Amino acid sequence: MAEPIDSSADVPETDATSLTPERRARRHPSTRPAAGRPARKSRPARDVRSAPQRAAKAAAKPARSLATLAIVAGLVATVALPAYGAWKPTADAVTLQQVAADGAQSLVVASAADTPDLGRDTYAATTPEEIQKKKDEEAAAAAAAAAAERARLAATVRSAPTSSRSNVDLNMVAPGSGAVRWPLNSFTQGDGFMSRGGAHQGVDMLTGGGNPIFASAAGVVRVSQESYGGYGVAVTIDHVINGQSVSTLYGHMIYGSRQVASGQYVEAGQVIGLVGSTGRSTANHLHFEVRVGGQLVDPISWLNANAG
Repeated sequence: MAEPIDSSADVPETDATSLTPERRARRHPSTRPAAGRPARKSRPARDVRSAPQRAAKAAAKPARSLATLAIVAGLVATVALPAYGAWKPTADAVTLQQVAADGAQSLVVASAADTPDLGRDTYAATTPEEIQKKKDEEAAAAAAAAAAERARLAATVRSAPTSSRSNVDLNMVAPGSGAVRWPLNSFTQGDGFMSRGGAHQGVDMLTGGGNPIFASAAGVVRVSQESYGGYGVAVTIDHVINGQSVSTLYGHMIYGSRQVASGQYVEAGQVIGLVGSTGRSTANHLHFEVRVGGQLVDPISWLNANAG
């Protein structure tokens, strides 16, 4: 059986250079586009990133959008809020009738009220100098009144007979009963009653400064002043002892030491102040006076008769 013969051996070899352009184009179609045909467009390159990377990129886009919106909102707020804060609504005018109608029962307008003229005499002193001047004037007036009262009493005592001074019954309560007591715990007697030519209306009880002074009997405080004429800081108390009217005076106390006020009720033995040397005084002592029925009596004799 005869073997098939390759027919390609019968085809004469041709040189590549001898090929016509048409034949070369047919043999190598990818090297040169055919005449009259448009060139094929190349396909875009495929995304070679992995799936996690693509997911991260997709998630970043909404975040960037939110950040952008937040920045824009912040800028708007920065501009708008100050302008809104500076803006104030215009209040509507309110009439007097509307004011009166809002829960009020009546509204009275004094349209014909007179305005007084302000002058120097229409208000009180306010400067420290004027206040101090006013205090000095009041103290001087009180001192003058006290001096006049002392002069009157001294004249009354000097003009009265000696027997009338001794006719007052000094015995009121049993000595040691506690109804009457000594104003000091201990003292040394100084100037006595009616000494200095009859001008001394009480007795001076000398003791250390700051010692307590006691009310000699229960009663009501009539005077309690930081400046009571020549007595300085002084207290006077009115008593009713066994039906008799008695008044006691305690002078020359320390400034600011008074423990009672005018109109206050005190008990016998209650502390009313501290021994000092204010007013017309040269040493620490208590100036003590006693009046029975308005008449001056010897304080030492009265205390001996009732306090024991």
